[in-house]
Amino acid sequence: MPISLTRALGATVLGLGLITGTAHAADDTIKVGTMAGPESDVMQAAKQVAKEKYGLDVEIIEFTDYVTPNAALADGSLDANAYQHEPYLRAMMKDRGYDFAIAGKTFVYPIGAYSAKYDSIDDLPNGATIALPNDPTNEGRALILMHNKGLIKLDDPSNLEATPIDIVDNPHDYSFKEIEAAQMPRVLPDVDMAFINSTFTQPAGLTLDDALIKEGSESPYVNLIVVRDGHQNDKAVQELVKAYQSDAVEQKAEDMFKGGAVPGWK
Repeated sequence: MPISLTRALGATVLGLGLITGTAHAADDTIKVGTMAGPESDVMQAAKQVAKEKYGLDVEIIEFTDYVTPNAALADGSLDANAYQHEPYLRAMMKDRGYDFAIAGKTFVYPIGAYSAKYDSIDDLPNGATIALPNDPTNEGRALILMHNKGLIKLDDPSNLEATPIDIVDNPHDYSFKEIEAAQMPRVLPDVDMAFINSTFTQPAGLTLDDALIKEGSESPYVNLIVVRDGHQNDKAVQELVKAYQSDAVEQKAEDMFKGGAVPGWK
């Protein structure tokens, strides 16, 4: 799904400043990218804390895909982004040569498998069609969860980038569709089961309690505040991290995600 130019790259409409300029965080301002929707609402709470406690102005740029925020960070359009977990970050750095660093942790957004047709994983029929996120690591994340629940067998269940070709035993003859993560709620009525990150469940009226299977709090997929390497100790970056890792932000996430966001800094 392409990004919304009026929201994700708002400066595009106002003189192309975001795309053609290079963001440099001053001591009192920072430009951060995040996912449109509830994650952006959580960042708004951090923005308020940052302003009130540190005098830091946080400009939030919203995106609707997983690829563009890293490209924008790499080219200097952003000072930081906050949307990805470390396995995805490492895969993108390896594949695209990004020189990024982790400035701080945000939340674990557990992935779960949802169905509009079945109330229990035991009701899922043989030959069921299952939608998987098509981005690096989240697809493997879903398949590893299925492996751990005994639904399939992977040749290497520690492979965070597993795809359906790595399934060595599929006793229920499931078929798989690889779909962009943000589109999962839309395709849910058309498949038997779909793996949806909890960042996308709230806008669709779903909670983690609705999942047929789900990750627990032990998930290693904690999301991160990421910057270009060498900027992780910048004053504005450190103040953003402290503002984000605050009680007010934790409460906002609880209000938005109803237990579907677990603080990763505690």
